[in-house]
Amino acid sequence: MVYKHQENPLVVVLSGPSGVGKDAVLSRLRKRAFPIEQVVTTTTRPIRLREVDGVDYRFLSIVEFQDLLSQNGFLEWANVYGNFYGVPRFPVREALAQGRDVIMKVDVQGARTIKEKIPDAVFIFLMPPSIDDLVARLNRRHTESPDALVCRLSAAEEELQSLPLFDYVVVNEDGHIDEAVRKIMSIVRAEKCRLIQRNIKV
Repeated sequence: MVYKHQENPLVVVLSGPSGVGKDAVLSRLRKRAFPIEQVVTTTTRPIRLREVDGVDYRFLSIVEFQDLLSQNGFLEWANVYGNFYGVPRFPVREALAQGRDVIMKVDVQGARTIKEKIPDAVFIFLMPPSIDDLVARLNRRHTESPDALVCRLSAAEEELQSLPLFDYVVVNEDGHIDEAVRKIMSIVRAEKCRLIQRNIKV
């Protein structure tokens, strides 16, 4: 008997604490032209300076967002401080139908929701080498008030308790983002070599 290896398309879910570098990792992954399609989160919040619609986020009106919601158009969504955010379902379904791998960025609660809907997805937790390192990164951003910083760090400690939800952990060392990107690429390549492939249904 001749064995023919079949590679099924993957859904990769990237999560981790705020400030750990998820956006930077995804940006570097795009620059490397790695063959995986990034699913862009939709939001109703106003576009910010230097953001690009369709790259950083897909910016929708509240009416447009609610219309998609009524069509069961999100894998997961949330209302964050009055703004809606959601991971669209249809681009994921279309990419998989065409045999393309996809990757999406969500918070830990979003990852938990997607795990319930797509249990065969690949879940990667991006983490800092230490909480002190995360504090330093958040301070360098100069976007957090002292109260907001305390909230984010408290959330990060809670999120670390959710590690059993994930398949892989990648430590994003400060100044070594390429190493984190290489590890994520290696995870995808290893998944393609599994004897029993994941069977993704969206």
